Amino acid sequence: MRQSKPTIYDPNFLPNNIYSGVPSFLNLSVIETKEDLESVDVSVMGVPWEGGCTIGGYSSCTEGPKSIRSVSIRYTGYLPEFDIDSFDYLKAADYGDCAVQNGNYDFTFNAIRQKYGEMLDANTIPVVFGGDHGIAYPMISELAKRHPKKVGVLHFDAHLDNYVAYGEDGYARCSPFYQLYNDPNMDPTKIVHIGIRGPRNHRQEAENAKKFGATVIPCMEVKKEGWEASIKKALEIASKDTDALYVTICSDALDAAHMPQGPQDMGGLTSFELMMMVREAGKAGGSSFDFVEIYPESNSLQTASHVGCWMALYFLNGVAERKKIEQEMA
Repeated sequence: MRQSKPTIYDPNFLPNNIYSGVPSFLNLSVIETKEDLESVDVSVMGVPWEGGCTIGGYSSCTEGPKSIRSVSIRYTGYLPEFDIDSFDYLKAADYGDCAVQNGNYDFTFNAIRQKYGEMLDANTIPVVFGGDHGIAYPMISELAKRHPKKVGVLHFDAHLDNYVAYGEDGYARCSPFYQLYNDPNMDPTKIVHIGIRGPRNHRQEAENAKKFGATVIPCMEVKKEGWEASIKKALEIASKDTDALYVTICSDALDAAHMPQGPQDMGGLTSFELMMMVREAGKAGGSSFDFVEIYPESNSLQTASHVGCWMALYFLNGVAERKKIEQEMA
């Protein structure tokens, strides 16, 4: 039966479409049923969510999925430096946005688990655009349900995001990894925090990482040892005795010069360093990816949204190269 009245009158209505007038990611086909997921290798989801804002007020990160999709239509899957087009090896589609309810963690996180779980159960590689970093907890936790104690995590960020709680809010963007440290299906020693730096961290976060056995690769180490040595070290830890590799990126892993529309954290990774490390993660068997925490309204150039596209495409290019190698060896 067709909808005969505005859906706003129905509190049980769950939106399943991308914002009106916004193209799909890369102008890929849009699929709306979990059955259709079985025909693709890669599925894209937006999560336009902002929980407790730890910088005060509103950060506009809810506009991230819409903005990233809007700028993505200028891109292909081909990278000349590697001479590989990801979509020669991968079929991809946009699965739309996850339903969210502003301020309602229970509803939103359950909706994330359900939609993300459908992507996993169809054996696709999820590519997710946020939203604030709090969304990493329900997704990684959902992945860990399917691979108990066998999920490795590469967490690119300026901050450890393992604070016990923001006031009484244990699900805020500064706390997802504390939740994951305590998740019964996670092994915290398989979590690697990369790019950590600066005065917006708390001593308690460093102590929590040490207490739970997570590995921290500070940005200073990346600069001194080089991106190749750093990602090799990270992958050795996150891939050892694991079945799934999750890559999660907060935009402020990048230096403020490379991220004018995100949290302004200095002394960070260059876009080149992050692209190369993310591609290596895809090549090493990355099975899920998210990019979060951009503030699209703060600059009309939408640089941060373009960065999100580039990181996803370099990750997928690494996945494609792995698939190409497997095909050649078969």
